[in-house]
Amino acid sequence: MQYTVRAGAVAGLLALALGAMPGERAAAQASTTQAAVPRGKFDSTGVGDTSIFAPLNLPPGNLYRSGSGAPGPRYWQQRADYDLHATLDTAAKALHGEMTIRYTNNSPDTLRFLWFQVEQNAFKANSLNSFVFPAESRFGARNFEGGDVIERFEEVTAGGKGARRALKSRTEGTVMKIDLAEPLAPGRTATLSAAWHFNIPEHGADRMGRDGALYELAQWYPRLNVYDDIRGWNTEPYLGQGEFYLEYGDYTLDVTVPAGYVVAATGTLQNAREVLTSAEIARLGQAQKGDSSVVHIITQQDLTSGAARPRKTGTLTWRFAAKNVRDVVFAASPDYMWDASNYKGSLAHAFYRPSAIATWKDAADMSRMSIQEYSERWFPYPYPQITAVEGPISGMEYPMVAMETKSADKYDLYNVVTHEIGHMWFPMIVGSNERMHMWQDEGFNTFINTFSEARRYPEKGNQMARAAEERGLVTQYMQHDVDEPLEINPDRINPRLLGENAYVKTSVALQQLRQEILGPEAFDDAFRTYVQRWAFKHPTPVDFFRTMEDVSGRRLDWYVREWFLENPHFDEAIDSVVTAQHGDSLLVAVLYGNHARGVEPIRARFTFSDGSTEEFDYPAEVWSTNTREYAREYAFVGKKLTKIELDPDQRLVDTDRSNNVWPVSRVTP
Repeated sequence: MQYTVRAGAVAGLLALALGAMPGERAAAQASTTQAAVPRGKFDSTGVGDTSIFAPLNLPPGNLYRSGSGAPGPRYWQQRADYDLHATLDTAAKALHGEMTIRYTNNSPDTLRFLWFQVEQNAFKANSLNSFVFPAESRFGARNFEGGDVIERFEEVTAGGKGARRALKSRTEGTVMKIDLAEPLAPGRTATLSAAWHFNIPEHGADRMGRDGALYELAQWYPRLNVYDDIRGWNTEPYLGQGEFYLEYGDYTLDVTVPAGYVVAATGTLQNAREVLTSAEIARLGQAQKGDSSVVHIITQQDLTSGAARPRKTGTLTWRFAAKNVRDVVFAASPDYMWDASNYKGSLAHAFYRPSAIATWKDAADMSRMSIQEYSERWFPYPYPQITAVEGPISGMEYPMVAMETKSADKYDLYNVVTHEIGHMWFPMIVGSNERMHMWQDEGFNTFINTFSEARRYPEKGNQMARAAEERGLVTQYMQHDVDEPLEINPDRINPRLLGENAYVKTSVALQQLRQEILGPEAFDDAFRTYVQRWAFKHPTPVDFFRTMEDVSGRRLDWYVREWFLENPHFDEAIDSVVTAQHGDSLLVAVLYGNHARGVEPIRARFTFSDGSTEEFDYPAEVWSTNTREYAREYAFVGKKLTKIELDPDQRLVDTDRSNNVWPVSRVTP
């Protein structure tokens, strides 16, 4: 316990801790075992505030984005609705596509041209991707020669009912400029029609591709770039590490494949009677009406006997529809088994080949539990289904579809499944710009994954244990000075640091904010509010920072600066301890030190000779007037102090724990 004794006695002791003269120490009969580090001095040269606590120079709120972090009263975003038709040519290993787009200009600007993403061009010879990433690397082209071949691009005039006019285009790598036939005024909609084809790469930069007869198709149609109030047209090239930034809309998707194929896709199947057997339709109905139990829609026996398909010759067209999504993808294979489970009316599907049955037999239930966890904790899952598909892609997410490989065991598979499904919240619901701010989706998702993983397999550690493992990894990177700032374009991140940076480091930052700074109640309230405010919209990092302050009630300039904008390290220490006896009271003065630029809360544990302990916690803001040192005085009645330790449970990032304990242990030679 902490008691108050004579102020003069404690104040004198504190002066000793702060560096009093040796004679004064003797007079007070104090004992010290650690020398204080040199003190910081006030800068009198006229330099502005460069402290970690200096206010951030964020753009002011406006009618589009308010100072609270919420969308402003005149917030707007564009809308793109697509009707897509894909034909899979398995003999030529090629895809032919046609589409009609209705692009609505909700901006206050008149648009005279549009920008489209044509990301198959990453596989053209001499592409920027080929110059940045080695051919055999994860995001390399593997010496595959591909690219989008645009057959036509037209505008349908008179509100989509008039004549077709061919449009002038210019391709710049993985983006393509289309000049409109007539200016698109605010509030108006342009209707465009296009056709194209491309050869399907076997290894599509680990985002899409094929494995024997199995195809996973993504980035397969010209997609509109985002035009927003922050940067106008967002035309960053597609290189691999930086992912996607897309508009929301309603989609229809027709996929024509050989009749023996089974197709999984974004959206809900519209023509089950044309592409499924009567038994499969009945089983699907059972899953739709049932509980969380797994229903086998297509079994291994169905594949073996040939009963999996209504017919085996010619082609079949699978039709899907999806509302309020930012993309559509599909996977197709003649060898897919199909399981389904149910969570509150949303079906959780798993499509996998018999060779993956050992781990994938549980994948539908893994998918169900994932959307249950994220729905209950953060924001209800808004879509009618979620689909996990097995194939060559090691882990990739698209609206309502998660792509994974076989995986070594159930733990590994769940970690990947729940990670890719977690992306349904970031960025499929909260549509941030992945090509600019990778941490805003990958890092947020990695953070929420720790709760899901702990819920499914607590024997591998609870959420705090998983967070501690991530914290240890980040600490190691800091100790070796190889970490990078979070707010950096993903294509500029060292590929060897990609996982630590955008994923784990962000997760650690959020965990620290939740457990050590705001507390779970305030953090969860603010984080949920961020999701609610920006569901199906385009938040920036500033919108996130401001929302967390607005809802939590705490100013977080220092936290944002040290975890997202800069790259400081963390090293708290016990610089000096002075003790003296005053009657039956033990007087203690402690000078806590901060040996790095980053600041954290102070967590101190005092241990006494009788085995009892006292905990003293101070918020990180105590460093705000002096980021080098912080002094505290204590008085304990009838106690003998044997030890003081900072962060004894190792809940904080600390690059040097050798200075966290008093007295310093002496090693006898």
